[in-house]
Amino acid sequence: MNTQLAETGALLRLALRRDRVMAPVWILVVAMLVLSLPGSLESVYGTAAERERLLATMTANGSLRALYGPVFGDSIGALTAWRGGVFAGLLAGVMSLVIVVRHTREEEESGRQELLSAAMVGRRAPLTAALLAALTANAAAALLVTAGLAGRGAAGALALGLGIGATGMLFAALAAIAAQLTESARLAKGLTGAFIGAAFVLRAAGDAGAPDGGSALTWISPLGWLEHVRAFAAERWWVLALFAAASAAQLVAAYALAARRDVGMSFLPARPGPARGRLGSAGALAWRLQRGALLGWSLGFLAAGVVFGGMTDGATELVGDNARTREIIERMGGQAGQAGQGVLADAFLATMAGMLAMVAALYIVSAVLRLSAEESGQRAEPLLANAVGRLRWAGGHLAVAFGGSALILLLAGLGLGIGHGEDIGGAVAATLGQLPAVWVIGALAALLHGAVPRFAVAAWAVAGAALALGWVGPALNLPQAVLDLSPFAHLPKLPGGQDPSWAPFVALTALAAALLAAALTALRRRDLAA
Repeated sequence: MNTQLAETGALLRLALRRDRVMAPVWILVVAMLVLSLPGSLESVYGTAAERERLLATMTANGSLRALYGPVFGDSIGALTAWRGGVFAGLLAGVMSLVIVVRHTREEEESGRQELLSAAMVGRRAPLTAALLAALTANAAAALLVTAGLAGRGAAGALALGLGIGATGMLFAALAAIAAQLTESARLAKGLTGAFIGAAFVLRAAGDAGAPDGGSALTWISPLGWLEHVRAFAAERWWVLALFAAASAAQLVAAYALAARRDVGMSFLPARPGPARGRLGSAGALAWRLQRGALLGWSLGFLAAGVVFGGMTDGATELVGDNARTREIIERMGGQAGQAGQGVLADAFLATMAGMLAMVAALYIVSAVLRLSAEESGQRAEPLLANAVGRLRWAGGHLAVAFGGSALILLLAGLGLGIGHGEDIGGAVAATLGQLPAVWVIGALAALLHGAVPRFAVAAWAVAGAALALGWVGPALNLPQAVLDLSPFAHLPKLPGGQDPSWAPFVALTALAAALLAAALTALRRRDLAA
């Protein structure tokens, strides 16, 4: 037996046990994003004429191609691959980076890996177990997609499932390299996430300029490769070999780097901080720790707002007189029962504002859970041993999290207004109007950390559920009682023709304040995590 891989199986079983809740949630989100589409697409584009008009519109509309990519066929299966393939691949990549970094760099950062390495554990076993855990998750997602779409065409379903799984594994290999290069799990996730974002931007830029997806920029991006698998549209099986070759090359690099460093070390050294003067408070320290992530989110939201705002006219053109599509957008945008292109444009802007706010919930959860990372990494204990109280320490991170969420939504609103070219103030009001719901989710994350830190990671499931309800709920025509489980469902959708009531804004803000108070009370009364 290769001693370098000794006890890989035991570490894999441990990883799967630790991920027994998180991984199935991610797998279901990736799979359901795709499997929820055929029924709704069939109701919207049920005739060949409607599908032909969609293809013609998409060919002529660069802004929509930038978001979804080109359409390669007019079957329901091909439309499913067009509408959900890139986003499913994107989510599979995020799932993979979370799994790989969690079982590599996070284990080293917490000190657990050093303890395991003192036993009969091979040098390459931890990295191999993490990659196998990611492979298991991606294979499960691919299997669900393939099985769920098999009735639309076995070859197309297999091609789409394999493409999504291969995309996830390519980014898993990239995360394995980032875990060797960086000093912390936060930096490893940020670096990999930046590459995933760059892949999406490259694909979007390429597709915007080339109706057939043949741009060189599209071929640079792995998400562009996923498009060119062309599931349900004369499948290109050879494109999967690109994924295999790129993943293999990255894995060779990851193992080579892992063999050349000690546990806990990194190839990119930590930059020394200031010895005095600039970190005079717990809040200043929290700002220094989180400012890089906030800058990245801010730039991303501003750019996304500009893109979505610029898509407004194209989206209303795409909808045209399609009653089912109009109904979905109006339901998501809160303009049901009204008519006119201007109202439909407002509904689309309201929909985009709501979607950006739901993504902002992911930011606030990550910022709040920085408290858990500081505590589990044993960096909070030395700080609290000095003249710093728990409330001051937690308050600094919470101020950055809640203030940062307001900032990124403000920038998103500015981007929407600039991209659309009309009523910047109304666009800003639309995004900031969703802020109380974002704060409720952030406060729930703080309560989980304060009361039951072991289950703080469940805050990601809360944010993911809200995103899923807002994203696919209206398309699936879910009952209002189910949609109301999300705090976003209780806020008026802006911009709109009617003056909104202040009651839901006040109620959700008060709920967020109450949850924060409970979180800080629980944090004061419990012991720090070991």
